[in-house]
Amino acid sequence: MSKPIKILSVFGTRPEAIKFFPLVHALDADDRFDSRVCVSGQHRGMLDQVLEIAGIVPHHDLDLMQPDQTLDALTANLLTGIGRVLDEEKPDWVIVQGDTATAMSGALAAYYRKIPVAHVEAGLRSGNIHHPWPEEVNRKIVGSFAALHFAPTETAANALRREAIDPASIHVTGNTVIDALHWITGEIAKKPDLAGDLADLEQRFTGKRIIGVTSHRRENFGGGMEAIAEAIRRIAARDDVAMIFPVHLNPNVRKVMNAELDGLENVALIEPLDYPHFARLLDICTLMLTDSGGVQEEAPALGKPVLVMRETTERPEGVEAGTAKLVGTDADVIVRECNHLLDNEAAYSAMSKAHNPFGDGKSVARIVEALAGG
Repeated sequence: MSKPIKILSVFGTRPEAIKFFPLVHALDADDRFDSRVCVSGQHRGMLDQVLEIAGIVPHHDLDLMQPDQTLDALTANLLTGIGRVLDEEKPDWVIVQGDTATAMSGALAAYYRKIPVAHVEAGLRSGNIHHPWPEEVNRKIVGSFAALHFAPTETAANALRREAIDPASIHVTGNTVIDALHWITGEIAKKPDLAGDLADLEQRFTGKRIIGVTSHRRENFGGGMEAIAEAIRRIAARDDVAMIFPVHLNPNVRKVMNAELDGLENVALIEPLDYPHFARLLDICTLMLTDSGGVQEEAPALGKPVLVMRETTERPEGVEAGTAKLVGTDADVIVRECNHLLDNEAAYSAMSKAHNPFGDGKSVARIVEALAGG
């Protein structure tokens, strides 16, 4: 039997961990691979929650995140920290996911050592280097030298082809977030207590339509966050809705939302949810208000419309398919579009029943086979 292919998976944020853990499981179970895991700790508590639920114990934990750390300081620490791991492990491949500082730095550290890089969720482009910032540029950097590009959709694959990426290196796989959602839904079905901590809120808001909210994008800090808070306050004035808002730990989000929304009867500002509870929120909500990327992929898998509080999205497939709609950060627009979905049954049905373009839950299997042949 030939020597197993040594794979080092590098990630560090909660969304990365969610999208990576099904792949880590698959690599661990496949004798063709020697799977190793390095986490940066770019998100600490939120990352650890996913690792625990998924049963992943990293071989390397850099624990690099510091309060109010600048992007350049974080990037420098990531580059040197991951570099030390690469020098120790000497993997055949490095896999990164998405668009974070961890992904960009992990890929660059591998490139400096001439280790081939595989990029999961490759090819997403908004066309604006400042929206999302700095994620758009992070993706483009990784895409410029990755040896394998695992594009979630044909749209993403076409974006890579337009950048003169070798078509043979591009594989359309679907998005691993759908694999993860299927896995956690099955786990919750077997062990309901995994997502039982929302029961009190569900009871409190009985008879109301629940709107889930997430917001954390850097480009929305300041005026954008204030406008989003205003929109939430106005929507919550309806007596037929309730808002459940897991508030991001970033103080640029917390200080605005706590100041503007604390104490409102129909708004529950809660701590960030672990993965099972977030999946439960997606399940019980009527629609999602978000500036997140991953929610644009996850919510449609459960038939929930997504109003995207951003000016652009690197996931235009959802907008084109009708599962998501860009509403920006103008409070009047957010309120109008939300009320339209709440009051117009046909409009709501059209979005909730639209085909989810982001995958069928078999993305990981496609990635594993491409790595085996790579």
